Amino acid sequence: MSKFDIQNIHILNSEKKNKILSEFNLLISNYSAEERVSWSLKNLPCTHIISSSFGIQSMVLLHMIIKQKPNIPVVLIDTGYLFPETYNFIDFITKKYNLNLHIFRSKISPAWQEARYGKLWKKGIQGIDFYNNMNKVKPMNFALHKLSVQTWFSGLRHDQSKSRNLLPYLSIQKGVFKVLPILDWSNNKVHKYLKKNNLDIHPLSKEGYLSIGDVHTTIKHMPGMLEEETRFFGLKRECGLHED
Repeated sequence: MSKFDIQNIHILNSEKKNKILSEFNLLISNYSAEERVSWSLKNLPCTHIISSSFGIQSMVLLHMIIKQKPNIPVVLIDTGYLFPETYNFIDFITKKYNLNLHIFRSKISPAWQEARYGKLWKKGIQGIDFYNNMNKVKPMNFALHKLSVQTWFSGLRHDQSKSRNLLPYLSIQKGVFKVLPILDWSNNKVHKYLKKNNLDIHPLSKEGYLSIGDVHTTIKHMPGMLEEETRFFGLKRECGLHED
């Protein structure tokens, strides 16, 4: 199969576009995660990127992709409110693997945001949505434009939350191909990959965190909680980065 020009798929009607995406999804559903990465790098248009939060399980897909494309741009959206341990982990991993790291932030500094709007994360769903749009969605949209991205790899998985249960391996989001190579992986499979490849794990994993975001909207996992309830006070799971 030759490379598929992303410009061509946009001129197709919805029925034909969905048919092509369905065929691709059926094809790569039978592949291993590594094969999905390989197929995507070969058949989907460049520029390819991977986005990473450098969270608890982020090293799995990052390691898998840089083995095949070491210099792939790694996009980090920095809200300015990440855990100190996260910033140190990013520095460590970037140096260890010589990552081609690209950092994007809001045009408004955290201090200025608080002066102007207050602590948005304390203002319910509307405040959280406004905060996420300013600090995550808009910087990601700018990153996609700035880097002329055509194919975007992400480590989303079905069992992370109800909102991710029906995600496909391949879709078009924000005008680019979105590829989720480890979509069908379980937590157990993730842990086995980390152990097998002797990969570094975010230091807060030892303190009971299952999912890491900003300091003010992330809590430790407690018995009986779902993973998605450790983010945004259980009010929501998605920050908007992975929603079209």
